[in-house]
Amino acid sequence: MDYNKVFMVKWNPFSNMLSKARKLYRESGIFDVVEKGDLVAIKLHVGELGNPNYIRPFFVKQIFDAVKERGGKPFLTDTTTYYPEMRENGYDHYETALANGFGFGHFISADGLKGGYVIPVPTGSDLIKEIEIAGGLYEADAMIVVTHVKGHPLAGIGGAIKNLAMGGVSKKSKLDQHKLVDMEINVEKCQGCGACREACRMKIPVIDPERNVVIIDDPRCMRCPICGQACPEGVITLHNKARLCQGLAVAANAILKAFKPGKVAFVNFAVSLSTICDCGPIQAEFIGPDVGIFAGYSALSVDAASFSLIDHRRLNELHNTDAWEQVRYLKVLGYPGSENPEIIQV
Repeated sequence: MDYNKVFMVKWNPFSNMLSKARKLYRESGIFDVVEKGDLVAIKLHVGELGNPNYIRPFFVKQIFDAVKERGGKPFLTDTTTYYPEMRENGYDHYETALANGFGFGHFISADGLKGGYVIPVPTGSDLIKEIEIAGGLYEADAMIVVTHVKGHPLAGIGGAIKNLAMGGVSKKSKLDQHKLVDMEINVEKCQGCGACREACRMKIPVIDPERNVVIIDDPRCMRCPICGQACPEGVITLHNKARLCQGLAVAANAILKAFKPGKVAFVNFAVSLSTICDCGPIQAEFIGPDVGIFAGYSALSVDAASFSLIDHRRLNELHNTDAWEQVRYLKVLGYPGSENPEIIQV
């Protein structure tokens, strides 16, 4: 098991990519993490209802079936969202999974029906001292993290690290990570139009009736960019996004430490490369052609390989951040892998 190697198959729109994926998994040996009788979490993002960019279900079913062939007991899993959409509780999340084509296997909300099934663990980091890991992941014997690589407005790029860090923890730990980003409000420019409040899914911005300017002091604010993007005057801006990338590394590292060595593998799909994540009911724009599928045993190495072959510079410029900080900081934390892994084409 070499954490510094990543196996890859290039995307070819005129080839049978299911067959190529099967060969990739065989050559990489990722299903060696599965032993007979293991409860195996297949950690994925089923896509928000209305989003068309998530991984095609037949690719995930191929992984699901391969785990069963090894004698494992696979289940599809993700956590409930912090924000109010169609995945904010276990029931709606399951319904969304079904609607998006993931009805071929058991789907379990890893943090329970309303997000309360979590296990707090210390991180050893001053950045975030404690992470609440979703109980369904914490209790799993093995895990295969299946990730759609795409842009992200705060992290720059969402890969395996982010998939675990945000998708494997409680609502509180999601918020703790997001609040590492700083928000600045220039009230002198504010016209009190209320566009920010209208855009916010949680209606957090408030217009002060006396001064006719926005106030955002609600502790529920997750520092997402939606209100700032809606503001016609540029009143609301976000800074220090690199701290969120570091927080992602801290959270992902805490989750991975909960598994025995050699019990986690990663598959990244660098296709349908949208500029933003799959968390909203929109397509967004694409940044380039489909690249391929990556497989390996290290989230650090698999993300580094994926990031290096997509237009990461454009995504960093677009979102004013540095996605590579996730990879660098995970290495600082002592997690195995390479920032410049050997990429073996299959």
